Amino acid sequence: MGWDTVQGDWQRHVGQIRILWSKLTEDELQQINGRRDMLIDKIHERYQLPKDAVEEQVKIFESRFDS
Repeated sequence: MGWDTVQGDWQRHVGQIRILWSKLTEDELQQINGRRDMLIDKIHERYQLPKDAVEEQVKIFESRFDS
C-alpha cells in the first residue's frame, strides 16, 4: 500500500514531506503532486545526494504507511 496512500492523499502528507525535506519549495511540492519518481528527482537535485540514498530515504518515509 505505502506510496498509494501518500499519493492518494498528497495534500495531507505534504506537511510531513516539508519537515523531512525542507529545501523543497511549495511550488515544487505542488508540481510533484504525489509522484514518487518526481519527489526523488527533486530531493536529489536540492540536496545533492546520490539517488540510491534518496531512494532509501523515500522508502523509509513510505514504510510508515504500509499496513
